[in-house]
Amino acid sequence: MRALILERIATLHGRPDPLRVVSWPDPAPAAGEIVIRVAACGVCHTELDEIEGRLPPARLPVIPGHQAVGRVEALGEGARRFALGDRVGASWIFSACGVCAFCRGGRENLCAGFLATGRDAHGGYAERMTIAEPFAIPIPEGIDDVQAAPLLCAGAIGWRALRLARHAPGRRLGLTGFGASAHLVLRTALALDPAAQVFVFARDETQRAFAQQLGAAWAGDTLDRAPEPLDAVIDTTPAWAPVLGALQSLAPGGRLVINAIRKEEADREALLRLDYPAHLWMEKEITSVANVTRADVTEFLALAARAGLRPDVREYPLEDANRALADLRKGGGAGAIVLRV
Repeated sequence: MRALILERIATLHGRPDPLRVVSWPDPAPAAGEIVIRVAACGVCHTELDEIEGRLPPARLPVIPGHQAVGRVEALGEGARRFALGDRVGASWIFSACGVCAFCRGGRENLCAGFLATGRDAHGGYAERMTIAEPFAIPIPEGIDDVQAAPLLCAGAIGWRALRLARHAPGRRLGLTGFGASAHLVLRTALALDPAAQVFVFARDETQRAFAQQLGAAWAGDTLDRAPEPLDAVIDTTPAWAPVLGALQSLAPGGRLVINAIRKEEADREALLRLDYPAHLWMEKEITSVANVTRADVTEFLALAARAGLRPDVREYPLEDANRALADLRKGGGAGAIVLRV
């Protein structure tokens, strides 16, 4: 099968391209696993973190990709949940132990044994992949493969962040950074409450215009102060400086939710500008989003099907994954990036 593999930690500014197109052995399902024939796979900022060493894979080479949609092509012994031809997805959660206190309490995203698709196990930048059957997610009818792919991570992690932000009708929400996840959060907030006031902070003028086109009440630069105090802000940027900007826009008792796996070390000195009275006083809170659960993904897919939520997508062929990642690194585009396999 065709696949793209990461063989060594690299930089997207270097040559040659970090991912190599290869002919890779077709996977065979172990007991309890299924093989998915991949139709589309979303491209996520987390792949940049893997490639550039901020979130290095457990072993190399590895096939990246954790927003994969396709059809069940083979069943391992004992796999009976799906039938051949069923449409399913693989998300960031490849597996968890299932027995620890976090797993038993519905917080498998915090399991010490959490394994990530495309980092700890081969992912969806390939024609086929395997996954343990309990961690495959059914894809609702009415959402096509390319549109479904970003919902598995960008949408699901945004849904988790929105709930952690305690968003509710009448509360003012800020979004710092406006990529794949944030544009889906904006659409979700407006689907749940058409009168919702969502304020967007983005460096790129194209992204600010896109946010207002989608219904944002206001859009400004990343470090601008919002025109009104915000009840919550969700930050999806890889930098530290926007965290301070978000904190100064929070209302008393407001909450900042950081939706990022890593922040860039080069920007860490921004934290030295943290001013307690301006940024944290008045019972402001900071929390983070860590991974997703299967329930997050399933709930969001159901909501997306019910409410007609669809991502804006830029589509690339599988072989152009390096160009897609470079465009994501460069920033400035609207919506999500998806590889058609």
